Amino acid sequence: MTLAPGIRAMQQVRASAALPAAGAWDATPLELAVAYAQQITLFFTYTRGAAGGAFDFQLEVSPYSLAALAPAGANEWADGSAYAVGAVAAGADTTSLVQDEIVSFTSQGAAAESFVFGPIEVRGGIERIRIPCRESGVVGTPGTLQVELLAQ
Repeated sequence: MTLAPGIRAMQQVRASAALPAAGAWDATPLELAVAYAQQITLFFTYTRGAAGGAFDFQLEVSPYSLAALAPAGANEWADGSAYAVGAVAAGADTTSLVQDEIVSFTSQGAAAESFVFGPIEVRGGIERIRIPCRESGVVGTPGTLQVELLAQ
């Protein structure tokens, strides 16, 4: 879905369904077009499969509107990252850290739990996004997860 500036659109990222067994990531996460969006907000609803249930998700973005546009040798998708600024000391270079980021949510009870993640700025050429998810708590009894995305 291509957005005109100022338009809001709710899109379903993941229909309500059990997460894959054994802690595996979603095999084929749905790809959503977010061209022209300034920011996105994610809405999650998780029902654990057993006490101790938890899930992970990861933001993956593509600057390419189609896979065929990725140049030879380039990855079509890039993982979201976490960045930590290193300690600054006079007269010395500073080493900062960046790593791929995986976000984890742990249930508090047996009832369905909902939360919002964002808003996340996506300015600067993000064409598509996908959000793979996995059960990370009791992987033998995966919970049920639904994810929606508001692009604006």
